Amino acid sequence: MAYLGRSYRTYALDFWGFGESGKKRDTYAVQDFVTLVDQFMDRLGITDAPLVGHSMGGTVSLSVAIQFPHRVSKVVVVGSPIVGSSLALPLKLAGYRFIAFMLFNMMWAFRGGIKVASPFICADPQFPQMMDRDLSSTTLESFLRSIASLRRTDLRPMLSQIKIPAMGIYGGRDNIVHPKQWQPLLQGIPNAKIVYWERAQHFVMLDMSKEFTETLKLFLDEKEKTEG
Repeated sequence: MAYLGRSYRTYALDFWGFGESGKKRDTYAVQDFVTLVDQFMDRLGITDAPLVGHSMGGTVSLSVAIQFPHRVSKVVVVGSPIVGSSLALPLKLAGYRFIAFMLFNMMWAFRGGIKVASPFICADPQFPQMMDRDLSSTTLESFLRSIASLRRTDLRPMLSQIKIPAMGIYGGRDNIVHPKQWQPLLQGIPNAKIVYWERAQHFVMLDMSKEFTETLKLFLDEKEKTEG
């Protein structure tokens, strides 16, 4: 945010049920977040803008580009599932009510497990504290319903509708989303730019911070080629 903020006006949006956004809702499906982005831009008077999303945020960003094409000038996904079945098995299981309920009622053990598993998820030493903070502001329902919805998502049939510049950034050591989800992205959007760092994990922007920010800014700075 700080890096891009030198050249662009940047916004960070918390989905319903996460961070500082409201948590009293009946549903927390991917579609709810797609509508939220559209409403957010409308309220702030943002006609159109590039969307950059990590993990589920990238899936939502692609969905916004499909459903509200006038809103999105470019789209970037980072470690994002194109097909929900690409989620790691533990995460898919967490989308079932009894497992999510168990995790949230043993939050101390869940947080401890995240700390132990952190080196296999992200190389940044601050990651365990970041995840712990995020988990403390997430509700059982938002966690359960959003993961369950993401697990059922499949964007492949709609990707051909995306005509704007698109980029997918993936890490070869991603243990959360299958690292080769760039393949269905490229199959659906043949002109998409793919960046693949073999040694990066799920949080590419933390594992490859310098390379990531420079690559992202270069993509955002690129002017669309006009046909002549």
